Amino acid sequence: MSLEKPYLDVPGTTIFDAEQSRRGYALNQFCMSLMKADNRARFKADERAYLEEWPMSEDQKQAVLARDLNRCIALGGNIYFLAKIGATDGKSFQQMAGSMTGMSEDAYRAMMVAGGRDPRWGRT
Repeated sequence: MSLEKPYLDVPGTTIFDAEQSRRGYALNQFCMSLMKADNRARFKADERAYLEEWPMSEDQKQAVLARDLNRCIALGGNIYFLAKIGATDGKSFQQMAGSMTGMSEDAYRAMMVAGGRDPRWGRT
């Protein structure tokens, strides 16, 4: 039985709730595995082989391989866990966030310093 979720109607936002948490459990566990240096090395040596060790959906694996963080979020990824992928790739959180918005790191930083979200995202 599905619960009514009026909070899901936030333009441009995927809400990480219990349902998303269940959906992304394996994806997020994979991300947390990257906290260990030996796992990061194994992942970087053969990303596909390392991903095959995790019971993720093929869509989740493809999103990771493409570094499509927006797709990872839609598939249950939590940004705080997904940050481990960026760190493994040597990217800052600002670089990751910029890539998710189609902006450069500098443009993203300038937007945040100027007050935050772009009004085109449906909120000011």
